Amino acid sequence: MRVALLTEGTRPYAHRGGPGWCARLVEGLGEHEFELFVLARRAGRPDGPDERPDRPGRTAAVHELPMWGVRPAGRRPGALRRRQYLQAYEQLVRALVMPRERASFAVGLYRLAALAREDGALPALLASGQAQRVLERAWRSPGADTAAGQPMVCDVLVAADLLEQCLRPLSAPWYGTGPGGLGSADVCHVVGGGPAALPALAAKRLYGVPFVVTEHGLHLREQYAGYREAPYRWPVRALLLTFFRLLTEETYRQAAVLTPGSVHDQQWQRRCGADQARTRVVHRGTPEVTRPAAGPEPGTPTLVWAGALDPGRDPALMLHAFALVRAELPAARLRIHGEEAAPGYRAHCEAIAGRLGLTAAVEFAGRPADLAAAWEGGTVLVFSALAQRGPGLLADAMLSGRAVVSTDTGVAREVVGPTGLLVPPRDPRALAGACLALLGDEERRARLGLAGRLRAQERFAVEPVVTAFRDIYLELVSHWPAFPAPDSGSAGERLRPFARPAEYWMAGAPAADRGIPGGVPVTGAPSAPAPADEPAGAAEPAPRASAVDGRSTPEALAEVVR
Repeated sequence: MRVALLTEGTRPYAHRGGPGWCARLVEGLGEHEFELFVLARRAGRPDGPDERPDRPGRTAAVHELPMWGVRPAGRRPGALRRRQYLQAYEQLVRALVMPRERASFAVGLYRLAALAREDGALPALLASGQAQRVLERAWRSPGADTAAGQPMVCDVLVAADLLEQCLRPLSAPWYGTGPGGLGSADVCHVVGGGPAALPALAAKRLYGVPFVVTEHGLHLREQYAGYREAPYRWPVRALLLTFFRLLTEETYRQAAVLTPGSVHDQQWQRRCGADQARTRVVHRGTPEVTRPAAGPEPGTPTLVWAGALDPGRDPALMLHAFALVRAELPAARLRIHGEEAAPGYRAHCEAIAGRLGLTAAVEFAGRPADLAAAWEGGTVLVFSALAQRGPGLLADAMLSGRAVVSTDTGVAREVVGPTGLLVPPRDPRALAGACLALLGDEERRARLGLAGRLRAQERFAVEPVVTAFRDIYLELVSHWPAFPAPDSGSAGERLRPFARPAEYWMAGAPAADRGIPGGVPVTGAPSAPAPADEPAGAAEPAPRASAVDGRSTPEALAEVVR
C-alpha cells in the first residue's frame, strides 16, 4: 500500500549521523511504498527524489513546504472568491476568540482547505489587509476572550502573520489523486502532530483517506512550554495556543489511530479528548538496544547526572543530595553532563556547589560526545528532573547496564519500573538515601543494572515498533473499504464500495492495477450494481459511517456485501 508520511521540522533522512525514526520505519516496512511530505522550517531544495536507505539504488519523492519565512508567491483571489475565503476565515478566527463558538473551528478550517485546493490563493489572502481587519473585528467584538489582555494593532499584525504561517500547509500542492497527491494514498501517517496534521485532516475530508498520529513528546504540551518565553505579547500567545489546542482536539477526533510514545503521553491525549479505544502505546524504538553494556565500574564511587542545565531538570536537587552523600561517603564523586539551557544556570549550579563545599568533588563535564562513554564513567546514574516528559535519556542509561535512580515524575515509573529506585521530586534526603543504598551494595547494583538493560531492550527495540505499524496499516485498510467515486464532486457524498481490487494492496502489483485514479476499478473488477435511478456506471453509495465518521461497523459492511 502507499503510505504518506507527514512530518515537521527536518528531513527524515538527515545526513547527520544515522537514520531517524521515520527512516527506520521505512526500512522495516519495505513491502509498502512510502512518500514523504515535510513541513520544513525554511525553504530548502525543491521537491525531488531522495535516496531510500532501505532500497539502495531506488528513490522516493520527498515533498517540502517551507513553514516559516516569506510566504509562497501566488495571486490573490477575485472578489467572489475573496468573500468566500473571508467568511471561512472569520468562522475560524471567531472560534479562536469566542469561547461559545469553538465548534466553528473545524467548519472554517475545512472550508479554507477546500477553497485553497481549488485556486491556491490562501497565503495571499491571509496576508492581505482584509484578513487582518477580519481578525481585528472579531478579536475586539463583544464576548471575545481577552483574559490575556486587550489586543493592540501590533498584536493583530503579528497574529495574522503567524496564523498565515500555521495555515500554510492547507495551500500545499499535495492534494489530488494523481502522482504525489495525498488523495491517492491509502494511509496518511502524521509524525509529531501540530501543523503536520493539517494535510492529513484535509486529505481525510476531501478524499476519505484515514490517518495515524504518532507523537513522541506531545506537540501541544511543547507549545505550552515554549510560548512562556515567546517574543510576543500575551494576547498573541493566548490566540496561538488556542489555535493549537483546537487543532489538536480536531486531530485526535478525526484520527483513526493514535500511537503515543508512552502511557504518560496517552494520559495527556485523553485530557485533550482522545478516544482511549483508538489509542495504542507504541514505544519509540532505538537501534542502541544492540549496544554492548558498559564495562567495569570506576574505582572511585561516582554518581553521573545527565540532562540539560535548566530548572526543569533540577540539577540543584542533585547537588544538595550529593552533599548528604558526601557526609556519609567522603570518597564519592559527582559528574554532571549537560549543556546550559537557561542563561546563567551553570554559574548558578557552580555557586551552589561552592556554598555546599563540593567544588573539588563535582565536575561539570559539559555535553558528552558519546552517551555510552558517559554512562560507563559512573557507578550509579541519577536523574532528578521535575518532569520526565520523554523516555529517551532514561532508556539509554538503562541500556548501559548501570543501576538507575530517578525522581518519580512523568514517564520514569513507566520506563524504569521495578529495575531502578524511584524517589519523590524535590526531596534531597530521599535522593541521597537511594544513592547511598546502591553505592554500598555492589550485588544489588549489578542485579538492578542487568534487569534494567533487559527491560529497555524489550521495550525499545526497533522490531516491535515496525511490527506494530505493519498491523495498524493493514487494520486501517480493512476498516476503510470504500473510496469516493470520481464523479461525486465531494468526498463522503457518494462512495464506491470495494472500488480497488485485491491486487491493489499487493506489493509489486502491475502499474495498471495499482495506479487507479480516483478509485476507478480496473476492467473486470467487481463493483456494486447501479440502482435504476442512478446513471450508468455509478455504484451504490456505502454507509456514510464507513468514511465520513472514520468508522466501519460489521453491520454496514454486511449491508454493502449483500
